[in-house]
Amino acid sequence: MEHPKVAVINEDTLALIGMKTLLDQVMPIMETHTFNNLEELLQDGEEHFVHFFVSQAVLLNNRDYFMQRRYQTIVFTPTDDPAAQPTGFHCICCHLPEKQLVRQLLALEQRAHGHGQHLPPQSVPTVEKKLSKREIDVLRLVVKGYINKEIADKLNIGLTTVITHRKNIVAKLGRRSVSALTIYAVMHGYVDVNSI
Repeated sequence: MEHPKVAVINEDTLALIGMKTLLDQVMPIMETHTFNNLEELLQDGEEHFVHFFVSQAVLLNNRDYFMQRRYQTIVFTPTDDPAAQPTGFHCICCHLPEKQLVRQLLALEQRAHGHGQHLPPQSVPTVEKKLSKREIDVLRLVVKGYINKEIADKLNIGLTTVITHRKNIVAKLGRRSVSALTIYAVMHGYVDVNSI
């Protein structure tokens, strides 16, 4: 089965690469394509994209095009003030700390796609090794911002045991950063996006 495709359009190449990387982590079953402007997208054929992630500048320069696709369009804005955001579009402030930005993307994905129920199943290569019950307990606390000592106290286990569990989690999932672990935990239902 073919993966749904999303387009990221931003004239700033560094922001474009960063958003692609983040979206690939948050929505691993989506295929993310990048474009520096609308003309590049149109040359590629826009009809096969289910979502468009665009900068506010791209939206303003091509408002008529995206207005017709406003339910498919997510705008990255420089502010989270609703009065300064374009009306009628889903907006996400891109000037947030990483954890908050990831949380907003995860919340958007869960609201729009019913916890992944409307998306195709993940392919075999993207399904990671199973975590043990205790590793899941540790993962939940890591995602909620607890440090190793606090995790040990909460779970009534030794500090070295927590460190071992964290190493095992990283080895099994291939994800090191807390943001990547957060994405995994939310996408697999281990934590609710509203609890982080």
